[in-house]
Amino acid sequence: MALRAFYNEMKGLKVKEVPSYLKPYFSVKYMKQSFNRAVDNYIEKYIETNSVQPLYHVCFGGMALSYLIALPEERRHLEHQKAGHH
Repeated sequence: MALRAFYNEMKGLKVKEVPSYLKPYFSVKYMKQSFNRAVDNYIEKYIETNSVQPLYHVCFGGMALSYLIALPEERRHLEHQKAGHH
C-alpha cells in the first residue's frame, strides 16, 4: 500500500522536482527511523506472536548468505572446469 501511495505522489511530479522530493528519503535520520520501524514491525509480527517464522528466516538467510559467499569460488571453479574440457 505504501508503495502505491509513493508511486501516485511521484506520478504528479515534474522531472525537475523528483530529486528534491526523493532527497529526504535518503537522509541518515530517515534511514534510521525506517530501520527502527521495520525492526519494531518484525518484532510485533513474529517475535511477540511466538511464531516459528524467525527460525526459518535465520535458516534460509544463512543458506542464502553462504551461497553468496561461495559464489565467486564456484564460478572460478566452473570456468576452470569449462576451460579444461575444450
